[in-house]
Amino acid sequence: MTDFPSRLPDGADDPLASSFATSYAGVVSFLAVANEGSFARAGDRLGIGRSSVSRNVQKLEAQLEARLFLRTTRSTSLTREGELFYENCQPGLARIAQALEDMRELRSGPPRGHLCIASTPGFGRRIVAPLLREFHTLYPDISLELLLNDRPADFTSDRVDVSFRDGRMEDSGIVARQLIPMQMVVCASPAYARIHGLPRHVGELAGHHSINLRTASGRLKEWEFKVDGLVQRYQSPARHTFNDPELALQAVLDGLGLAQLPAYQVCELLRNERLVSCLAQHAPDDGGHYLCYLSRKHLPARIHVFVDYMTEHVRALDLECATPLDISRTVSPQPA
Repeated sequence: MTDFPSRLPDGADDPLASSFATSYAGVVSFLAVANEGSFARAGDRLGIGRSSVSRNVQKLEAQLEARLFLRTTRSTSLTREGELFYENCQPGLARIAQALEDMRELRSGPPRGHLCIASTPGFGRRIVAPLLREFHTLYPDISLELLLNDRPADFTSDRVDVSFRDGRMEDSGIVARQLIPMQMVVCASPAYARIHGLPRHVGELAGHHSINLRTASGRLKEWEFKVDGLVQRYQSPARHTFNDPELALQAVLDGLGLAQLPAYQVCELLRNERLVSCLAQHAPDDGGHYLCYLSRKHLPARIHVFVDYMTEHVRALDLECATPLDISRTVSPQPA
């Protein structure tokens, strides 16, 4: 990052500010005249009048205390001082032109550059990370950085380009593209179901072992249901609490209790009957898994292709549990 000079003492002249304010228009006008060989043609190129070009050059000459052009009624040519000044301006002019071209390429050229991606740990590990290999094969000039954190990424301070977020989006200051619905499923292992049975109603959860998740803010994540058309939140005393959804899932697989987990995390396990689900009739309204970025305006090519790629490939995954295996009506506790 560029180090800027510290503030000057009060009353002191700032040579950078005064030089820039005085000479910027003069340097632009000077270069235009030198390239065009005429004050009138320079004005046409810059979109200003000939007199404005002349005033700008005169101010620059006064600042430099040097005459830059030999002017007659028929021709305009550089003085020796003007030739020296023109030569010294060329490297800077070339760098500015290159900077402008680089920005145009980032916007509309072949996708390249560094892409910083943020995601919640569970979704990042299971969904985002496995898709990055093919994306990198398609776009080898884009370097990738994946940051996993339950805390919502700050696009500015974290210097994040895109962020995967779960739940319901309330931040109107970002663009949020929903990838897939976010279903929440109450699960248990078959072994737990055989021994303890499964709850048939939300009220029966109090008689079961629960596995809870602690959020990045430190609070316990409530279970959410829809009962008689109304949202009902539930928080039971838990035998086990984790701040990582993968650890919570493993505890469920180990038969330690019930947990409410996102469908993307458990759908394959339900199909393979390594887990069973319950309370499907009280499933909450779906939230969503979102791909977020700051603005559609001037979107760099590297972000544009990543958003399109992830949208297509995540939606192509079979992550929904539209008809989860719900055996809460058929499994009863095993007699002691």
